[in-house]
Amino acid sequence: MTLPYFENTGDGGRILPIAMAHRGFSREGLENSMAAFRAASGLGYRYLETDVHTTADGVLHLFHDDTLDRVTDGRGKVSELTAAQVAAARISGRERVPLFDELVTALPAVRLNLDVKDWSSVRSLAAAIERHRVHDRVLVTSFSDRRRRAVLELLTRPVAASAGLVSNALFTLLGPVLPAPMFARLMRHVLRDVQALQVPVRQGPVRVATPGFIRRAHALGLVVHVWTINSADEMRRLLDLGVDGIVTDRADLLRDVLLARGEWPAAGGRS
Repeated sequence: MTLPYFENTGDGGRILPIAMAHRGFSREGLENSMAAFRAASGLGYRYLETDVHTTADGVLHLFHDDTLDRVTDGRGKVSELTAAQVAAARISGRERVPLFDELVTALPAVRLNLDVKDWSSVRSLAAAIERHRVHDRVLVTSFSDRRRRAVLELLTRPVAASAGLVSNALFTLLGPVLPAPMFARLMRHVLRDVQALQVPVRQGPVRVATPGFIRRAHALGLVVHVWTINSADEMRRLLDLGVDGIVTDRADLLRDVLLARGEWPAAGGRS
């Protein structure tokens, strides 16, 4: 299925690799803050990767960890705190933890890769997508296939989605060993509700983003996004292999790599 989320073209309709800013862009540790999201958008990024957690009183926030402890001056599990308590915390002592509502309205042109981190966010995320009518602007992902499917089942319109940990593992491990027709039939069932495989270059000793992996994904009409790539040489290598997107903490480096390759969207251009 072709969905608007993946339409990322340059001059003359050329399809461009998707450049995705991981938790926004900040060299100062301000991950998942409005400052980081605005910085990535200011570089020209059309796609932002972020994470969702929900507070005890049902408010959807953009935050990676279960607890506030690592990146803020606050303490405690997000799911056990109220929105008011989370609002009092500051990322690196400076920035508030943003709400989902805040990002989608402040940066209406960007598209969001949303990692659903907890079960309490299933209903709150689905409700927020419906409330803002941003079905074409979001991709829903989770390490849990069940959690991602639970969000999709609550939506009134299709949204882009990527596979979870188990589905990606099956694709990676069975691809090289099963006969191609059998593998294709199995994966069409397993991946029936996703359009993307978002994977690391390797998982432990297993190389994941290989030429064969990319070839098999494309044969099934799936796109491949690789995370989290912070080396310019590795970015170039993966793009040469034919990946469809790269997630990075170094939005500045990836932009430079794509500019040099003529694969960066023109300023003011439309996706």
